[in-house]
Amino acid sequence: MNTHFKNARLIDPETGTETLGDLFVADGVIVETCKADEVIDCGGKCLAPGIVDIGVKVSEPGERHKESFASAGRAAVAGGITTIVTRPDTSPAIDTPETLEFVERRASIDAAVNVLPMAALTKGRDGKEMTEIGFLMDAGAAAFTDCDRVVTNTKVFSRVLTYAHSLGALVIGHVQEPGLSAGGSVTSGKFATLRGLSGVSPMAERMGLDRDIALLEMTGAAYHVDQITTARALPALERAKANGLNITAGVGIHHLTLNEMDVADYRTFFKLKPPLRSEDDRLAVVEAVATGLIDIISSMHTPQDEESKRLPFEEAASGAVALETLLPAALRLVHAGHIDLPHLFRALALNPANRLGLACGRLSVGAPADLVLFDPDVSWKLDRSKLLSKSKNTPFDEAILQGKVIATYVGGVNKTESLANA
Repeated sequence: MNTHFKNARLIDPETGTETLGDLFVADGVIVETCKADEVIDCGGKCLAPGIVDIGVKVSEPGERHKESFASAGRAAVAGGITTIVTRPDTSPAIDTPETLEFVERRASIDAAVNVLPMAALTKGRDGKEMTEIGFLMDAGAAAFTDCDRVVTNTKVFSRVLTYAHSLGALVIGHVQEPGLSAGGSVTSGKFATLRGLSGVSPMAERMGLDRDIALLEMTGAAYHVDQITTARALPALERAKANGLNITAGVGIHHLTLNEMDVADYRTFFKLKPPLRSEDDRLAVVEAVATGLIDIISSMHTPQDEESKRLPFEEAASGAVALETLLPAALRLVHAGHIDLPHLFRALALNPANRLGLACGRLSVGAPADLVLFDPDVSWKLDRSKLLSKSKNTPFDEAILQGKVIATYVGGVNKTESLANA
């Protein structure tokens, strides 16, 4: 079906513009013009490239009760996400071509959006023995990461980076000095002391980043930092980029919109990894996104069941779901005047697509018609029981959010409508 979107507020991250106009789609691709089978009046609402979300945890194989490809796909559609790049921290880890092929097969059958799986850097994510990166790339691995397990053996990590560089593979790292961060549940400081909680120094992130930058200088590998959350890490990132290293950085939506004080009375839905930071850190990271120093915003969607969250704070599992709340939470930055919509979608869609070599994430002619139609101004109250994710561990429960998805299109197909009619 050929579609004509008219009267749309077009959010173009490639040109950095926001204009009122029309968009045409034929055979799942954006075209200059076509004879339309369907005309959609957007009523002045925003039409933007669908979000490309790097670092989504889907708990297949091993913990399907927390999140499946079917439930994650529905949640992604509700959140305006058209491509999810999934993590390999499953049970077992995605560290062989056979496990990767299982994930791809299950995703192709069950998920309503595009799914690109990542594979583990080391076998079992144990940091000891490199996986078969070449075979995993042939099987479809989008990138390689051990997720929140830092490869502590520097020699092993340098060999992995060297081999990845020779194959043109992207490595995604979690920058924390593991000795300093072990056992911590909040950011160290006055708040942690008053609450009697074990703290993690912000310097652990800076130290982890410094080590990995030194290894990038040595190996020349393509490297993406999953999350930069502290002001102290930003100068090192800026120097690395200025020195021409092949490095990009991301940040999770919760670290952009929440701070350490939100933990308040030991609310475990606010327990994340890395932990929530100070307000000064949050504002510094927001500024880094606005200037482009931090390239990518992601959900860092981490489903946890009730049993793992209904525990004392230090014993509770880390992580929060965010597929459905990524866009409305990110719009807080727009409404607060920190960033405009085209630059927000540069971080949500264009930059992650470019980093992974994808054609989506833009509104240019020839790009896939992966789109999100949304109203940035409508206010609504989140009820976590109504989330489409299997797990409901969101820190935004009962929060007033501003901005709501109207429809999500994958390859020109209205997935919101399809799922509603299923």
